Amino acid sequence: MISQLSWKIGGQQGEGVESTDRIFSTALNRLGYYLYGYRHFSSRIKGGHTNNKIRISTKPIRAISDDLDILVAFDQESIDLNGHELHDNGVIVADAKFNPVVPEGVTARLFAVPITAIAEELGTSLMKNMVASGASWALLGLPLEVFNKAVEEEFGRKGAAVVEKNIDAVRRGAEFVLEQAGGPLDEFQLEPADGKQKLFMIGNDAMALGSLAAGCRIMSAYPITPASEVMEYLIKKLPKFGGTVVQTEDEIAAATMAIGANYAGVRTMTASAGPGLSLMMEAIGLAGMTETPLVIIDTQRGGPSTGLPTKQEQSDVNAMIYGTHGEIPKIIISPSSIEECFYDMIEAFNLSEQYQCPVIVLTDLQLSLGKQSCEMLDYDRIVINRGKLVSDVPLLETHAQFKRYEFTEDGVSPRVIPGEKGGLHHVTGVEHDEIGRPSESSINRKKMMDKRLSKLDNLQITNAIHVDASYEEPELLIVGMGSTGGTIDEARARLEQEGIKTNHITVRQIYPFPTELFKPYADRASQIVVVENNATGQLADQIKLNVGCAEKVRNMLKYDGTPFLPSEIYSRSKELV
Repeated sequence: MISQLSWKIGGQQGEGVESTDRIFSTALNRLGYYLYGYRHFSSRIKGGHTNNKIRISTKPIRAISDDLDILVAFDQESIDLNGHELHDNGVIVADAKFNPVVPEGVTARLFAVPITAIAEELGTSLMKNMVASGASWALLGLPLEVFNKAVEEEFGRKGAAVVEKNIDAVRRGAEFVLEQAGGPLDEFQLEPADGKQKLFMIGNDAMALGSLAAGCRIMSAYPITPASEVMEYLIKKLPKFGGTVVQTEDEIAAATMAIGANYAGVRTMTASAGPGLSLMMEAIGLAGMTETPLVIIDTQRGGPSTGLPTKQEQSDVNAMIYGTHGEIPKIIISPSSIEECFYDMIEAFNLSEQYQCPVIVLTDLQLSLGKQSCEMLDYDRIVINRGKLVSDVPLLETHAQFKRYEFTEDGVSPRVIPGEKGGLHHVTGVEHDEIGRPSESSINRKKMMDKRLSKLDNLQITNAIHVDASYEEPELLIVGMGSTGGTIDEARARLEQEGIKTNHITVRQIYPFPTELFKPYADRASQIVVVENNATGQLADQIKLNVGCAEKVRNMLKYDGTPFLPSEIYSRSKELV
């Protein structure tokens, strides 16, 4: 028996690939397996090749597999584009309708199943995804009743007759392939899972849930890939808690509306991707100048301009750090797992109110849209910190105004919700004095700039860096951010087997850079390899700028729209030793 397996389904967008993957993986999750998914999809609504890959394991996993065990193909293009991933004992389950051919050099075994024909016999070709699912599920020798339960959950709202037809499609697909194969394939029999309940979600859903748990009650946003799922999740959930989602006319309105709602005392956020963040830059500066809390999710994708809307990239680092004109305090954090997507949103809201500044939660497409297993969330960990929000303003002198921008030792001023007795103050985007009144005094200007910029001098976030350091003086210190963490760990395991000493850091506090925490590990490493999905080494440049060690830093870059594979990091790291 085997401890892990990789399964992929491919076809034309709009052909049922997504629903097939969803039901297949849901059933596996019910059995207690750990899953890690990756979606390759077109920016078109319908048409164009798409595929979903799921890695199944009895142990936690956080990376795409290098190879492939089973490929389910709805067309020849899926075989031609993905067949090279199949190992020698791999299997192709293909629709007999298109007369599938195994490409030269691919040694996988082919099962041509009349997927479309069976579906049409049952009434509609739309059920071909269930026929294909049943066929591949049967080869694994897993219980059909578990899969049928997932089918019921998927189609139950459409009535018992629809559910029964889809279950019949699953059974027919399973029977056909088992007759061809002579039963389940021994080489694909998975070891039993631990059976423990696990969550299975995308990063966007985890961040949306984290926002809800943090007390967010308004989301203002404009749809954009790969951030739209945050909005879609909260559209369903926020009204149940007295909140709402406002779809604005553009990202400029989304950001300014969020600033207004936060100023009024309601925890509010927005989410977007590169092009949308470009439009928000002036508003981010406004939040910095007015010292208004603002939480923004940036789900990075291929750029610039429209670029590759549905492909992986990590190229917004510089834009998020330097994009606004002038100088303001801001915080950029980067979750690296589904769990962190949830907990980091709670921390983001707390930080934005504690330090009264914009907080950007920086993810990437793979983390935002890749569906993964995660442990059950611990809601007892949730702590709400609203910072210096004053609800009982001390009695002021007659006609005196509240010092909203008061000079304080830590740079953070008291804050009130509009309408609070004694809290009258002025708010403006121009430079101002302690009560918010516009001021062009050079003395005041310097004091206000120093006040705002000093707020982050004592910034503390949870796990600013993740460190896995087994060696005092490693040959390689491999550094990454976002979704690359699990992939780096798998590559390191192979390097370790060959006696190559490596340490690993995932940077979670992107800005201000956690120099003091990072530097000791950098100083002791022979070489620093920075793994990132962009063309210019943006994270590496932050290390050089804040830590030094420029002569040690080596870029490992990938910017073709696909995530790193463990084998790529392994082979390129080995070349450096």
